Amino acid sequence: MNAGIMLIQFKRRFSMAHRLRFDQNSKCMTPHGHNEFVAVSLQARAGRDVAWGSANYAASFADLKRQWHKFVDDSLDHAFQLGHDDPMLGYFQQHEPELLSRLLVIAGDPTTEAVATALYMKLNAILAAHLPDFECVRFEIEETPTNSVILTPADIVACPIRLGEWCHRADLSLNDLLPPSAWSAL
Repeated sequence: MNAGIMLIQFKRRFSMAHRLRFDQNSKCMTPHGHNEFVAVSLQARAGRDVAWGSANYAASFADLKRQWHKFVDDSLDHAFQLGHDDPMLGYFQQHEPELLSRLLVIAGDPTTEAVATALYMKLNAILAAHLPDFECVRFEIEETPTNSVILTPADIVACPIRLGEWCHRADLSLNDLLPPSAWSAL
């Protein structure tokens, strides 16, 4: 059986807060939160000879989701999402530097589209480091029960959203405010 034909999907819930500053008419200018779901669909990479063996799987669910769920649970859950030039960053740097690791920072507004793109790239970094025979072929963030952002590899290639370096590292980082050595590796 070709492992590349099956999609394995994992869904994880996380809570977050953010604010959007560039839509002057939006209620989202006020810091607020959501309970979101992130669903990732993984597949064995084309051309990889992934053995199924007697276990009847290409990799166990536990192995496939371990590092990603650790990132979601330990870093992403209850993080505050801010734009890189939000004045609130200065507040945290000056008054609560111990919370810098809880800030997810995006260039521009931390919209669901931008955060989904950054997290998809983070997942790709985690997969490359821990499960190089697999790739994410579908990534979805459900912001509310009526609003979702869905990405595929083609969307990432063509994406104009600017992001930080943190999303390309297989660690627990959410921003580039701290040196990479300050973040735990996955």
